Amino acid sequence: MIDVFDELTQIKELLNTVASLENALKKARFYKTTPGAYAENTKFIGPSTPDLKIIAKKFKNLSLDDIKLLLQSEIHEERALALFILVGQYKSGDTHQSAKIYDYYLQNLEYINNWDLVDSSCLYIMGDYLLHKDKNILFGLARSSNIWERRIAIVSTWMFIRNNEFEPTIKLCEILLGDSHDLIHKACGWMLREIYKRDPSILIKFLEKYVQTMPRTVLRYAIERFPQDTRKFYLSQKKLKTS
Repeated sequence: MIDVFDELTQIKELLNTVASLENALKKARFYKTTPGAYAENTKFIGPSTPDLKIIAKKFKNLSLDDIKLLLQSEIHEERALALFILVGQYKSGDTHQSAKIYDYYLQNLEYINNWDLVDSSCLYIMGDYLLHKDKNILFGLARSSNIWERRIAIVSTWMFIRNNEFEPTIKLCEILLGDSHDLIHKACGWMLREIYKRDPSILIKFLEKYVQTMPRTVLRYAIERFPQDTRKFYLSQKKLKTS
């Protein structure tokens, strides 16, 4: 049986075989790595998401200790790979395993530090685990000073929306409407748009209450699927100020 170092060495070697300097440079620009930006100091090596998912399947039984070594990496794609593996283990596990992965995820939130890492993992782990449980932890995260914890709070509710439970999303959006970060505005608008797909009346009611005060980005994302004339109407109701 190969030891941890051999296994992690294999992973890194596989990542290097699908690395791409061209893609790494594109990702560095896309994910805002300039000084002062949200992904400052993040390093990329360029493998694609499909490549990462193939590697994740190959190492689907990697131990949680080993996964943490990937999560702690300065290389973005190694952290992404760790989360793909973790999501796979959550989905394939029994109730005990699901609870264990959920607790592990919470203990390692500091490493889930970019929007794609959040979006590819939180709904499948936190969202699924909390679906039929108390959801107060999400309201604590929504009030965090950490942008990624706030995004985890709202994007996790996508699993609730998929199961026609909308109230947590609405309540969290109400908390986050005053957020200063565009990535939170986009996430709130995205979740509101998902609600619209299933029950338009809920979003209409939300807009009646908040359209004049909500950040413009939230509004634009939320009404993206409205008919053109309806979109124009709600945009006209928005106060003329930037979000």
